[in-house]
Amino acid sequence: MKLNQKNLAALAERLKVPNYNRENLKSGIVHIGVGGFHRAHQAVVVQKLLEQGGNEDWGICGIGLREGDRHIAEVFKNQDCLYTLITRHPDGKVETEVMGQMWDFLLAPDNPQAVIDRMAHEDTKILSLTITEGGYNLRTDGEFDLDDPTIQHELRNPNDPKTIYGYLSAALRKRKNLGLAPLTVMSCDNIQHNGDVTRKMLLSFLSAQDPDLALWVDKEVAFPNSMVDRITPVTTAAEIDYLKQSFDLEDEWPVTCEPFLQWVIEDNFSNERPEFNQVQGVQFVPNVTPYEKMKIRLLNAGHSVLGIFGALMGIQTIDACAENNLLKGVLRKFWDTEATPVLDAVEGIDLEVYKDSLLERFANPNIKDKVSRICAESSAKLPKFIIPTIEENLKNEGNIEISTLLIAAWCYYSDKQIDQNGQALEITDAMKDQLHQAAKNTTEDPLSFLQVQEVFGNLNQNSSFTELYVETVTRFYENPDVTVHLK
Repeated sequence: MKLNQKNLAALAERLKVPNYNRENLKSGIVHIGVGGFHRAHQAVVVQKLLEQGGNEDWGICGIGLREGDRHIAEVFKNQDCLYTLITRHPDGKVETEVMGQMWDFLLAPDNPQAVIDRMAHEDTKILSLTITEGGYNLRTDGEFDLDDPTIQHELRNPNDPKTIYGYLSAALRKRKNLGLAPLTVMSCDNIQHNGDVTRKMLLSFLSAQDPDLALWVDKEVAFPNSMVDRITPVTTAAEIDYLKQSFDLEDEWPVTCEPFLQWVIEDNFSNERPEFNQVQGVQFVPNVTPYEKMKIRLLNAGHSVLGIFGALMGIQTIDACAENNLLKGVLRKFWDTEATPVLDAVEGIDLEVYKDSLLERFANPNIKDKVSRICAESSAKLPKFIIPTIEENLKNEGNIEISTLLIAAWCYYSDKQIDQNGQALEITDAMKDQLHQAAKNTTEDPLSFLQVQEVFGNLNQNSSFTELYVETVTRFYENPDVTVHLK
């Protein structure tokens, strides 16, 4: 049976389906970047609110800005914007439900004006984003890249938007001209201070395109920071087959996730907001920073520790890494002796309990998160997840043993591009070639890898770090058996 609105009543006999009338939904939220994480995280919170009743104003209209979103647009068209969420618990329990909180999806390349109109509609109170770090047009120094050719096109042609900034400017300009209330722009990407970053980038764009609008946005539009957390692997054929075999259900793009969900949101909105905090795992706070730092330095950094060491050991999935006693011990040591000492206090969180829960989540045997996915774009991840911990420990004369070994292992990984069994590594990274060129000169110049300033900044000028790094990377190249160095 195909997944669509017409078949929902029949499907209700087999699995959980929306208990609310989707025809009554308004798009209080317009979301750009409808990938797996959004559908397993923010959209799930909205679904739970809708199930409580009285929240029909907070339905979601999804937006795809890129031609690359065409496939998911076609899937949503075929399925009336319905999809299936599969939640897999460590004990083998599986929860399966149809999600209906998104009632419309627009593909920007087909009709740019429809997207602008939807964003500018009086029903729209929140414009949320999961566009990955690459969508923010950040330079390596953290400033907005005004020289990007697409941005230059939008500056010259404000009626022909291509990026999030072109569409946001057009929509906000229309709202301002119509005298409508401003909306809230809410980033849900895994970027520290994501709201502040979004605000800075948009204002940089508007200052060059429409200074008057920039002044209005600066005064009227809120950009709350938020911390998001839920492990969501890439959908595979196994999930599609599971639905066919278990429920005779044809869903072209279901989503699988773990049961854990956390969303910490700065209570800073320029218009109405939903009571997201009525859903377990969601809280409004005055300051998100300690929660962001905790998550990035423990969960995200922990993923990278398991991922890079595990990749070189030939391990394919994160749960297998977390079940490896050697890797598990090294990860816990990294957390306890390097990451935790430079964390701030986090209200309501016991860090020891949190770290225990992370180990349990990583080891979930029913979430087969690929090591290759975790290692993807490490050049963008490690400068945020690992290197700040190194830098803070250097200032405090703290421990950097494992994080230094991780950088040495990443150098070898980038150089040889094979695991210790001689198997080719699946490497996805925008800087793959540059990292490879820098790493392959390590035997002649042990500091060669650290010369990639976009990643390491001025770390190569810190003698305390370089002394340990040279010793570590030299030892690693002499014997690339990861297990020897982890013991």
